[in-house]
Amino acid sequence: MAAPELPPPPEGPKALGALLAAVAQVAFPGSAEGPPRGQPRHEAPPDALRDKMGALLQSIASADMDSNQLEAFLTAQTKKQGGITSDQAAVIAKFWKKNRTKIHESLISQSRWDNVLKNMNWRVDLKSQSRHIDQINTPVAIVEMEIGKSGQESEFLCLEFDETKVSQMLKKLSEIEESMTLLTQST
Repeated sequence: MAAPELPPPPEGPKALGALLAAVAQVAFPGSAEGPPRGQPRHEAPPDALRDKMGALLQSIASADMDSNQLEAFLTAQTKKQGGITSDQAAVIAKFWKKNRTKIHESLISQSRWDNVLKNMNWRVDLKSQSRHIDQINTPVAIVEMEIGKSGQESEFLCLEFDETKVSQMLKKLSEIEESMTLLTQST
């Protein structure tokens, strides 16, 4: 008795859109929604199609393609031997336009190793109390920073600078700016 034939992989824009969402969810966590609840799940697509769509999404995402770049890229893929069809290109383009921002944010969060500065506030106060009488009524800069990772509870840091420390910090920031300017001009 002959083995039963497997049904062909699902075709059509909805099936390809669901495949792209699944591939994006693995490669770029939190970037795309899965198929809507209650929608029937299709047979698993062939590995070759999944791998091809994954490679295309990786290329598109790593270049953070705008609509013109995307159109040129997908047109080239449709003309390539073993490439994609124009219908697949249309689904990919629609998917990218809908999920570009989320995929970009996912790539950024994956590339961060440490905490980031989420928010910063500052003000200048006058000291009203001090151990030394000559420090009363002197200005101080109060800097409050919110530091943390996305999706995690933040930490708050409060710094107090007198006039000398503010001058030193401004000098260091100027040195950093000069170094950055030199580096960007040389490239």
